[in-house]
Amino acid sequence: MTIVQGDSLPDATFRIVGPNGIETLSTKDVFGGKKVVLFAVPGAFTPTCHLKHLPGFVSQAGAFKAKGVDDVVCVAVNDPFVLEAWGKATGAGGAVTILSDGNAEFTKKIGMDFDGGGIGLGTRSKRYAMVVEDGVVKALQTEENPGVAEVSSAEAILAAL
Repeated sequence: MTIVQGDSLPDATFRIVGPNGIETLSTKDVFGGKKVVLFAVPGAFTPTCHLKHLPGFVSQAGAFKAKGVDDVVCVAVNDPFVLEAWGKATGAGGAVTILSDGNAEFTKKIGMDFDGGGIGLGTRSKRYAMVVEDGVVKALQTEENPGVAEVSSAEAILAAL
């Protein structure tokens, strides 16, 4: 079942690389008591994700803060080391928090997974963006095609706030 507006996010574990190695964060750690813009990408360093989707959220981070958003978060099914490198390569640090859902635990629980095995990518996340307030989905916009970042773009989510 795919998550919809009004649903609460499920309990899941995300990973990041911290000063002492891999650290875990729960859904509550990331979304509890906060207004968060969450967007997901099929994969770090892939063309649309790297050149269009993430850069829009990095450049608009200040505009999100001005609209009362506490954090802008990106989730990808890549491992935390790849996502740390991607954050550095894109200058996302400080603007967007990039979380690893390497086993697609969260992605599967919200019904946003798809099988990219036909081209060697394994389980991937659909491209979407949502506004989450204290763990509850207030707005959700999902792309029909994972190679497109239009309804889930930073500009589209800013307009939805």
